Amino acid sequence: MKLHIDRQEEETISNALSYWEQEGLIDGQTAEKLRDSYEVKGFDWRRLAQYSFWVALSCVVLAFLSLFIDKEILAVFERLYDTPNIVISALCATLAVLFYALGYYQKKKYPQKKLSSESLMVLGVFATATCVGYLGKVINKTDGSYSLLFLLSIVIYTVLAIKLSSKTIWTFMLVALGIWFATETAYHSNWGFKFWGMNYPLRFTLFGTFLTAFALWIQPRIRVAQPFQQLSYLIGIIYLLISLWLLSIFGNYDDLDKWAKVKQYHILYWGLVSTAISLGFAWYGLKKNDAIAREFGITFVLINLYTRYFEYLWDNLNRAVFFALLALSFWLIGRRAEKIWNGFS
Repeated sequence: MKLHIDRQEEETISNALSYWEQEGLIDGQTAEKLRDSYEVKGFDWRRLAQYSFWVALSCVVLAFLSLFIDKEILAVFERLYDTPNIVISALCATLAVLFYALGYYQKKKYPQKKLSSESLMVLGVFATATCVGYLGKVINKTDGSYSLLFLLSIVIYTVLAIKLSSKTIWTFMLVALGIWFATETAYHSNWGFKFWGMNYPLRFTLFGTFLTAFALWIQPRIRVAQPFQQLSYLIGIIYLLISLWLLSIFGNYDDLDKWAKVKQYHILYWGLVSTAISLGFAWYGLKKNDAIAREFGITFVLINLYTRYFEYLWDNLNRAVFFALLALSFWLIGRRAEKIWNGFS
C-alpha cells in the first residue's frame, strides 16, 4: 500500500530525494524505492473536508444571526419572552456539555476524524458563550463590568482546552482574553477610547508583547499548557504586529476628526517602530530557524512598506506611474523569492 500525498508534498519529497541522491547520502536504488513508496492523490479530500466544516460552521453562525431578522422567528421569540434567563442559560450549558462530550468521544475513538471533532468543540464554544451571556442577564450586570463575564469564559475555556486537549478551544480562549482586555480597560476609562493615555492599538501592542513573552518564556514551564505554547506564540505575534501596523496608521489618537487633520509624516515614528520590530522578528526567525517569526516578520515588513507607499505617494504621483512602480516592486519581490526558492530546491 502506497502513501497518498498531495502535489505540494510530492514536490518537497522529490526535491529532498534528488538532493540526497546527488550528495551521496542514499544510492539510486534506494531513491527509486522511496519514490515508488508514495503517489500523488487525485483529489485533496482532506482540504475539501476542512473547507466543508468551515462552511458548515459559518452557516450555523449565519443561521443563528438570521433568527433575529426573520419576522416569524421573532414572533416565536416574543411568545417565549417570559422564559427565565436562567432556564436559557441552563439549556445552553447542557448543549455545551453535549457538544464537548461528543467532540471528545469522537476525537478519542476516531482520531482520524479530527476536523469533525473540532467542529463539535466549536459548537460547544458558541453554546458556552451564550450560556455565559444569559448568566450575565441573570446576575444583572448593569454597571458596565461586562469584562467579568469574559473573564469567566476565559477560565472555562482554559480548563476545557486542557482537559479535552483541544487547540481550537485554546484559540477561542485567547480571543476571549483579548476581548476581556479591551472591555476591562474600556470600563476603567469610563468607556472612552483612551486608557492611561493609550488608544486601542497601543494597548493591544502591549497586550501582544506580553502574550508573546508569556508564550516564549513562561508557558514552556507550565506542564499542562506546554501543548499550546506554539499556538499562544502565534496568536501573540498576530496581536502584536497587527496592533503595531494600526498604530503606524492612526498613531495614538482617540479621535478620528483630530487624526484626519494630522499629516501622516507627524506619526512616521510609529511606522518606523512597526517596521523595525517586524524586521526584528524576521531576523530572529532566520537566525533561529523560527518559521512563525520569520514568515510574519517578513510579511509585516512588506505590509508596512506598502502602507507607507500608499500614504505618502498616492496623492503625489501620477496614477500610471504609481501603479507601474507598484507592479515593478512586486515583480522584483517575486523574482527574488523565486531565486531563494530555487536555492532551497
